[in-house]
Amino acid sequence: MHGIYALSAGKWVLASVTALFTGLAKTGIPALGILLAPLFAEVLPARISTGALLPLLITADAFAVIFWRRHGSWKHLVRLLPWAVAGIVAGYFAMGRIDDQQMRSVMGAIATAGFLSGATTMIANAPGPVTMIYLLSMRLPKEEFNGTSAWYFFILNWLKVPFSVNLGLITAQSLTFDAVLAGGVVAGVFAGLYLAKRIPAKAFMIAVQVLTLAAAIKMFF
Repeated sequence: MHGIYALSAGKWVLASVTALFTGLAKTGIPALGILLAPLFAEVLPARISTGALLPLLITADAFAVIFWRRHGSWKHLVRLLPWAVAGIVAGYFAMGRIDDQQMRSVMGAIATAGFLSGATTMIANAPGPVTMIYLLSMRLPKEEFNGTSAWYFFILNWLKVPFSVNLGLITAQSLTFDAVLAGGVVAGVFAGLYLAKRIPAKAFMIAVQVLTLAAAIKMFF
């Protein structure tokens, strides 16, 4: 690795932890997804980090859909997706006009659903907070919460790919970097499946709420 991808040992550890959390978030602990964008922005420049993170998210999304596909609520997806797609387009245009420091502030603000969720997922790979708040308000059972989240993010993240390529955020070098971290994502996927069956529903929902707040605070400091 060279250039911005020539990381220190500490940043490689943080990148590996983020990869592990990516898998965990998609199959067992969705609340961790709120932390992914802030963590990766500590590894790479905030703007570049969004392009590097997206293929890792898609890798984990594929596993999540396989394992939770029968539990998705299409009623809620139909409400969210059309406006989210419009938001992705709006986010794409915004990405061309903000610098790295502004990106960090945007990531923090995002953490405090449809159009807003789409815009935040394009700008920062972080639709989690607004989407989690919406799904929490619907009081979905844990399995349905996981299934709906899995389908929602799988669809949205694939839609973001051509925009991210056009912006120069996904490159051959970023994909090579992702390939190094892919094993951590897969390990997180299976760890998440193990934990999903053992986390009480009440603790699960509390974790979602606490981590939403934590992610918002982290990005401002």
